[in-house]
Amino acid sequence: MKEIKDQSFGGERPLFAIHDTRLVNVTITEGESGIKHCSDIEAIGCKFIGKYPFWHVDRSLIKDCLFEPGSRSAIWYSDDMRVENTVINAPKLFREQKNLELENVEINDADETFWKIKNLKVKNVTLKGGTYPFMFSENIYVDGLVSDAKYVFQYVKNVEIHNAKITTKDAFWEVENVTIYDSELNGEYLGWHSKNLKLVRCHITGEQPLCYADNLILEDCTFGPDCDRAFEYSTLQAYIRGSITNIKNPTSGRIVADEIGSVTIDENVLAPNDCEIVIRKK
Repeated sequence: MKEIKDQSFGGERPLFAIHDTRLVNVTITEGESGIKHCSDIEAIGCKFIGKYPFWHVDRSLIKDCLFEPGSRSAIWYSDDMRVENTVINAPKLFREQKNLELENVEINDADETFWKIKNLKVKNVTLKGGTYPFMFSENIYVDGLVSDAKYVFQYVKNVEIHNAKITTKDAFWEVENVTIYDSELNGEYLGWHSKNLKLVRCHITGEQPLCYADNLILEDCTFGPDCDRAFEYSTLQAYIRGSITNIKNPTSGRIVADEIGSVTIDENVLAPNDCEIVIRKK
């Protein structure tokens, strides 16, 4: 593998169409498309300053690198990529990719990040700020995620999440085949219009959670006191530890909890209106 070390490159497409190359302590300065239409690239300890530095790059490793705010839209259309121990301070990274892995990565402007990714693995990743990360992505595996970005995981399919702390609003809307384990989900309007959403040993806060859901499953989940009007127009099987403040107009299924503050069933409930609501015997 060819090696380029301790150099800086700027301007338009300075490293266009390089292949089988390791970049060590390289800086991509002001300009556009520093590394484009390349393959078999390793970037170790590099800094990216200019716009669009990593487009159409197949089979790559990015390790111990820094993406400055000016490197917006830095990584698009690049398949078979692994990113390790890297700090990203720019928005709109990771678009239209297949087979992407991240481990120990800090993203400090998560605006519109991870769009249309197929086969994404995330381990020990932090997302800060921004809106709509993970939009339209599918086949996602997460183990260790902390995020305060808004509107996360919308329109995603085939997702498994472990050990996440997500503080947001309108998360997991219009999702399909999503399972979340041992996580904390904080924010309003969680999981609306979802299909086959399963939560296992999760703690949920925020008003009006899990409405308009089809085939919703909860196992040993807990709810904060602000979770009112839960499960409206949802079909579900829910086994809740502790109390839930208010349940409103579930469509069908079964809900079991240790304590239920109140249940609202009014003239707006949808047929078949046969949801069984049970307080667990102590």
